[in-house]
Amino acid sequence: MPREFELIMSVPVPSRSGISHFYKSMNLADAFAIRLPAGTSSNPDLLARFIFSHQPSWIGWLTKARDTIVACFGLKTAKHLATLANRLEIFKIYSTNQTEIVLGEDDKHLDFRISILCSGEAEPEGSRQLVFSTVVQCHNRLGRVYIFVIAPFHRLVVKASLLRAARVGWPLATCP
Repeated sequence: MPREFELIMSVPVPSRSGISHFYKSMNLADAFAIRLPAGTSSNPDLLARFIFSHQPSWIGWLTKARDTIVACFGLKTAKHLATLANRLEIFKIYSTNQTEIVLGEDDKHLDFRISILCSGEAEPEGSRQLVFSTVVQCHNRLGRVYIFVIAPFHRLVVKASLLRAARVGWPLATCP
């Protein structure tokens, strides 16, 4: 794995996150943290929009391939989800507060939630952390097969998205 991914740390889903105990049983639970430079916005909605709007182009290609495959199984496609209301990109917004936005989707094969959680205060090193967490609960065999196939891509997409956002330069606290 490239050394630049060392900026991103695999961490437990934070206990203070609204998704940490969302499902009784989880078929996937992961979280990745990245330090935010001083002066970066702590608005989780703004940070989430920034992350999803600055993803590497290969993620779009991967999403199109996924849509082509899952449409055959009657599952929701990203193209369809992006047309619905109360969304951040393709994800339904479930809740937002000063430190966290919770996104996700429910489908016949699985339900998932994503949390973008920003630490409110500076860490000992003088910076704050952003933690991108995902939890998934599968409903049937199709869901378990899907998450087994998708999980490695999911982890790569999350890490690449965080790295790309850091490269582009996080939005400043003064941004609206």
